[in-house]
Formats: sequence, C-alpha cells, structure tokens
Amino acid sequence: MIESVSHLTFVVRDLERTSQLYKELFGAEEVYHSGDQLHSLSKESFFIIGGQWIAVMESPEILNRSYHHVAFKIQEEDVPSYLERINALGLELKPPRPRIGGEGLSLYFYDYDNNLFELHTGTLEERLASYKAADGGTAG
Repeated sequence: MIESVSHLTFVVRDLERTSQLYKELFGAEEVYHSGDQLHSLSKESFFIIGGQWIAVMESPEILNRSYHHVAFKIQEEDVPSYLERINALGLELKPPRPRIGGEGLSLYFYDYDNNLFELHTGTLEERLASYKAADGGTAG
C-alpha cells in the first residue's frame, strides 16, 4: 500500500547553482550535500521544502522542457513576493494556462535546467468544486 510521496528528484547541470536557487526562492533547508562522495549515480543534495524531501542530482544530460512539474502551495498574498524573487533570479516565467474561476492562482517558471515549477494558491478541494460548478454540478 502506498503511504505517501517519499521524495521528488530533479536532475540539474550545476548542483551548486541550483542549491542556491532552492535556498533563495523556496527557503529550502539543505539537509545533505554529497560533496565528492558518490553514494548514488552522481553528486546530490537533499532539501526539505514545505515538509517535502526534494533530491537534486547533477548530470550533464538534461531533457527538453515539458509540462511535467511540481507545484508548491502558497498563500495568495505571497504571490507578489515570489514573483519578485523569480524575476530577481532571472528565471523564465511561463504564461499561465487558461483557468476557470475558483481554482486558484499559479506562477509557472523554469529553473536553470528546464525543470518546471508551479507556485499555486488553491487546493484540490477548491479545484474540484470549481470544475463541478463549471460543469453545472456534474463533474466528479
């Protein structure tokens, strides 16, 4: 039986640069840095972001961009602050997808290695309710 999400892993070209990004943008706590030790496939760092274990591994093999992403929950009043941080770090914002009312706000952006992140203000319950309302009460 699945208990929960264990961790998310991102592959990046420059571990140090991305580590700094995670600390500055997400307020990540770095709980492990491999240094020159290779206990896995490559150099890696582990972070805690919003109570979630995030693993970052260094590799020269970076894939192209896609819509695969991780979304972190934020409060709506924090959107301007995060937008300011994203811009200060020189990250590329992706235009938001079309939305219906009630499903929250999102900031989509790529990190230095084409990993897509979303900062989202809504909840699953709010999104399901907005879909149901948009479908005339029949979604679900």
